Amino acid sequence: MRNTAKLTTAVLAAGALTLGLSACGSDKGSSAASDYSGPLVVAASPTPHAEILNFVKKNLAKKAGLDLEVKEFQDYIVPNTATQDGSVGANYFQTKPYLDDFNKKRGTDIVPVVTVHLEPLGLYSHKVKSTDALKSGATVAVPNDADNESRALKLLAANGLITLKTGAADQATPQDIAKNPKNLTFKEVEAAQTPRSLDDVDAAVVNGNYAISAGLKPAKDALVLESAKNNPYGNLLAVKKGNEKDPRVKKLAKLLTSPEVKKFIEDKYQGSVIPSF
Repeated sequence: MRNTAKLTTAVLAAGALTLGLSACGSDKGSSAASDYSGPLVVAASPTPHAEILNFVKKNLAKKAGLDLEVKEFQDYIVPNTATQDGSVGANYFQTKPYLDDFNKKRGTDIVPVVTVHLEPLGLYSHKVKSTDALKSGATVAVPNDADNESRALKLLAANGLITLKTGAADQATPQDIAKNPKNLTFKEVEAAQTPRSLDDVDAAVVNGNYAISAGLKPAKDALVLESAKNNPYGNLLAVKKGNEKDPRVKKLAKLLTSPEVKKFIEDKYQGSVIPSF
């Protein structure tokens, strides 16, 4: 009986020690998961997103106690996959409809933090000066991702070039066109390539950031430009779900919607990029 009691006491003590070590390990892991030290790395499109972030980094971040690192990406895929896998802490390049579609198709859980600005989508051409001058059978390049293609078709419909079927969903495609009086042909290309396609097509619908990067001035050069009124396509700061509480993200969100950033956007982009706050 005495030996049994000793053995039981030893087992209980070992169990308590193991539990204690496990608890310490859990606390340590939890602390590591919530380690918000070091710079906040943000993935961004070069224009205007990285430019806006670099303005914040140069002029506002230090005073706010934010160590900010900006990583530029040319495409619309990697910034989200890098945010999901933790390679970067946040991204700033996309709209809410695009993000929703990306999460649905890729199984990611990236969430918006704050909407910063709008880049009006525009129709551009190197061959004609107005939509009336587009000939029958003209070729129009549109972005090939679902969200931006739908947005492009809505822009054309809003300006009388096509009519979409009643009830066409947010993910409208050329198959949803009910009327096409100019018999326009649509060429689907990667969004980043739409400015380069202007020499090969009669017109192209180009995202604002790519238009600016290509030297186009949306407020001046677009044949037609998306209206900013009630526009759901504001560009936002986004993080992997759960990282909204990161104090660095909160600081950046506050700075991106500050009066200083609003003035920077208005002065630099002259209506080609519009503050959304």
